[in-house]
Parts: sequence; C-alpha cells; structure tokens
Amino acid sequence: MSITIAFGAIVMLVLLSSCSGKKKQLAEAIKERDSLPLMDTRGVTTLISDSGVTRYRIKTDEWLIYDKKRPSYWAFEKGVYLEKFDSLLHVDASIKADTAYYYDKQKLWKLSGHVAIKNQKGDKFNTEVLYWNEATQKVYSDKFIRIEQTDRIITGHGFDSNQQMTLYTIRNIEGIFYVDEDARNDSLKK
Repeated sequence: MSITIAFGAIVMLVLLSSCSGKKKQLAEAIKERDSLPLMDTRGVTTLISDSGVTRYRIKTDEWLIYDKKRPSYWAFEKGVYLEKFDSLLHVDASIKADTAYYYDKQKLWKLSGHVAIKNQKGDKFNTEVLYWNEATQKVYSDKFIRIEQTDRIITGHGFDSNQQMTLYTIRNIEGIFYVDEDARNDSLKK
C-alpha cells in the first residue's frame, strides 16, 4: 500500500509540475476606476421628456458617462446634435457641435469645435466654444461669435444670452453687415 501511495504522489508531482510551467497572461489591474466610463454607448438617438412631454432629441456617435470623475460628466467626443421640440413636436431650435461635455452635477454644457445653433426665430449662431448653464438658464462664450439674422450678420468676441438664444448681448462687436434681400435676389437671377 505504501508503494501505491508513493507512486500516486510521484505521478501527481509530475503532472502538477508540468502544468505549472505555463504562465497565464493576465491583464493589468485597473488601478483608477475613474478613468473608465460607467457607460459607453454607440450610435445613440434618444428622446428626452419633461413632465411627460417630449422636449429634446439627442443624436451622437458616442456617449460616455464618467460617474467617478470629479466632477462627473458625460462626454460626446465624436460630436452631438440636439433638437428642441415645440408642443406639436416640430423642431423649434437645434444645436450641433464637434465635441460636447455635460457636467451633470453643475448642469453645465461645454460645446466646442464647430458649434452651430439655430434659435426659435431662425437666427443662426456660429462659434468655437459655447457654455450653456441650465441652472442659471444662461448661454455664454468668450470666443468669436457670428450671428446671422434675416437682415444682417453680426460678429464679435464674446456674448451672453438667455437659453432660448433670443435675448443676447454681444461683447467687442467687430461688425454689423446689413443684407439687402432685393440685391441678393437680383444677383442670383443673373
């Protein structure tokens, strides 16, 4: 019986030592959880409602939520397109940006790159960086701004506005260019 036990022990040692020769490749442990997003979603189109009424549609190629970062934020690094609806679900206003970050605790949007906005009146705004503070209901920028209205184009550096982009102040105005619709239409006919 002792020979059988000894033989079994030798066989086990040989088998175990042959298995232990292969090292398993392990991924490096994640040391900082805040560097990973809680959510990574691709090809997103979502509707947002307020009090049961659909108010917004967001479209983006990539939506990342970093809940452990300080401050926590949502990242739209591949661009974002936002539409605001009226009560009949017609597009009332729109915003498009190459990159956007939403700081959820502060209720602050930072839009950057080519930022294009169309307000409820049809005015078009173009800038490089735009902040939208939902808490104060203000929109602002300290960068170059171009506003195209039906009868003129206004340019300047910096502006402050209400969140509907209907009441605004432009700082450091560089120019106001009036558009003569009759002359514009005549030149198109030639």
